Amino acid sequence: MKGATVIMKPYYSDVLQFRGSHYDFGHFQGEKLKDSPILPNRERQWRPREKRHFIVDSEISMAMLDKLAPQVLDEIQGLADALELDITEAFKKFGGYYLELTRSGCSIFTNNDFFVRNYDSHPRGYEGRYIFYQPTDRGYAFMGPTMQITGRIDGMNEKGLVIGYNFTHTKKSADGFMCSMIARLVLETCANTDEAVTLLKEIPHRHSFSYVVQDQRGIPYVIEASPRNVAVRQSNICTNHFHMLQEENRYRQEESLQREQNIMNKQQNTSKPYDAFKIMNSLNEGIASTKYDASAGTIHTSVYLPKELKALFVIGLDRKPVIFDFNKWLQGEDIKITKIKGELDFDKPFVNME
Repeated sequence: MKGATVIMKPYYSDVLQFRGSHYDFGHFQGEKLKDSPILPNRERQWRPREKRHFIVDSEISMAMLDKLAPQVLDEIQGLADALELDITEAFKKFGGYYLELTRSGCSIFTNNDFFVRNYDSHPRGYEGRYIFYQPTDRGYAFMGPTMQITGRIDGMNEKGLVIGYNFTHTKKSADGFMCSMIARLVLETCANTDEAVTLLKEIPHRHSFSYVVQDQRGIPYVIEASPRNVAVRQSNICTNHFHMLQEENRYRQEESLQREQNIMNKQQNTSKPYDAFKIMNSLNEGIASTKYDASAGTIHTSVYLPKELKALFVIGLDRKPVIFDFNKWLQGEDIKITKIKGELDFDKPFVNME
């Protein structure tokens, strides 16, 4: 309503960090989840949709994950043991291979030295966990906000490879991995954009998303992926429509096209990461959004600096970001921050909040 008073509500993400084997990492997370409202809150949200949206037989997907990144199965086993679940139930909850219909907005802009991303979605589905993980068995160390515990919304690994993804649609879904698990597998197993593109071409996709990857060479690629086809283009801007796989686009693209043009216009002379961050994070610039009920409100803004192995992160709009030095963390210096605090123009909590 025009003239209505905006009442901002406090929100937060917990910052977790772990160095060790994948099994131990899973067990560590499971112990944390015992005392967290995340799983009970998520169960209440999913229960009405469970029969329609969860696969029953997970053998094929488990075999596929065992081929791509068996260490992730070790993590799921650790979660299962800590939470006293059988592995089939744990895989259904944490394997990233089922139907999840939440829409999202999201915008990405990059240049040679940075990668900035708005994650636009519904706060009720946001997990509120930002994790640093350095494996001692196999796979690359990586950082980023989580989705469904084992997946990542965006992130950067120790090689300076960055990934983020933007929703296109969930119609005509097929057997395959969710966007968050795909991002996790890229971060864990790929050293550069060449390897990321190869994996994104090979892995089965459950839904239609654009994945944007960039490494320390500074050349970004947009991988348009659906259950039926994958196409690759070089671009430094991405919103919520495909350029190459146009037959996969939703009927209405106006808002996504306008947001893409806004980014192009406002960022064309931007060379500094903090300036780019402010353009993406400010409501007045016409890129960020408060349409939370429509699953299109900006929940967080991430900035990754691949060459420096640093990241900026903020919850909410028009706020100063937290700065993480991932390089120092990789050398053994723990992150001192335990919570990332922010505010949203919304009245329902993240699933990690009571």
